[in-house]
Amino acid sequence: MKRFTLSALALVAAAVAAPAFAQSSVTLYGRFNTTIENQKTNEGSRVWAVNNNASRIGFKGVEDMGGGMKASFNLEHGFGSDNGVAAATFWGREAWVQLAGSFGAVRLGRQTPESYFATADYISMHNHDTGSSADNLYGGPFLQSNKVTYFTPSMGGLTASLSVAAGENQVKRGYDFAANWVGGPLHLGFGYSDQGSQDQWAVRALYELGPVTLGGYYQQVDRGPGTATYKNARLAVMYTMGASEFHANFGKASAADQWTLGYNYNVSKRTKIYGYYTDRDTNKMARRNGEYSSLAVGVRHNF
Repeated sequence: MKRFTLSALALVAAAVAAPAFAQSSVTLYGRFNTTIENQKTNEGSRVWAVNNNASRIGFKGVEDMGGGMKASFNLEHGFGSDNGVAAATFWGREAWVQLAGSFGAVRLGRQTPESYFATADYISMHNHDTGSSADNLYGGPFLQSNKVTYFTPSMGGLTASLSVAAGENQVKRGYDFAANWVGGPLHLGFGYSDQGSQDQWAVRALYELGPVTLGGYYQQVDRGPGTATYKNARLAVMYTMGASEFHANFGKASAADQWTLGYNYNVSKRTKIYGYYTDRDTNKMARRNGEYSSLAVGVRHNF
């Protein structure tokens, strides 16, 4: 009888605990993104290279605590897919914990600025703003560590976030604000960040027109007293045809420009084979100083 009672209690305990386990999950994910490139440098010399394009591996988890409340976390590490070298800061890409509910969400830890996601990243469609074709003109004061971020719930397609980065007596405190609005095919975004005497703001628009996606942003950066306001704009277009994507984008600043032509072939939902040619001149006032171009082919695989 005692043995039966203990067995019954064990079954009851397992039945009670099972939903709790079912409500929690941890996922291993990542991306390998590697290119073979023929690069031309400032001096006019050419070199063959195998390049990493922001490959990463991470863990993310979520627990449904009931009543609309959820706890989640994200740990993300960057590594060189070309040489296997780990990034200097192991969890340098993301390291945060979050509580979310009907009130929105509060996130603590190391985070990529939402102002960047709302503007430059949103229209970087051909290679996710990575590698040699990454946007070299977008910039500003962007803090990632020691942050507290509040995310609003969605309000008729509008979402917003506000971050404060604690300086901890090492650097000046920083602030980051982002807003996104989606209304059918039209997507709008705004980003602002501030640290000490430096600040930047940018606006972004993206429109989906059947197989064509058009996007662009405009940015202004104030780097402090005695410096001229830096202005930067970029336009991007993607045309999809079956598994194929055709990409073009052009960026322009006061003394710099950058353009890229690219092609992606979606082998599956997780794997792309792609190629691009990118050309940039980040110091047009000085002949050849800042010139760079690359012809690349690569593979991007998400897991």
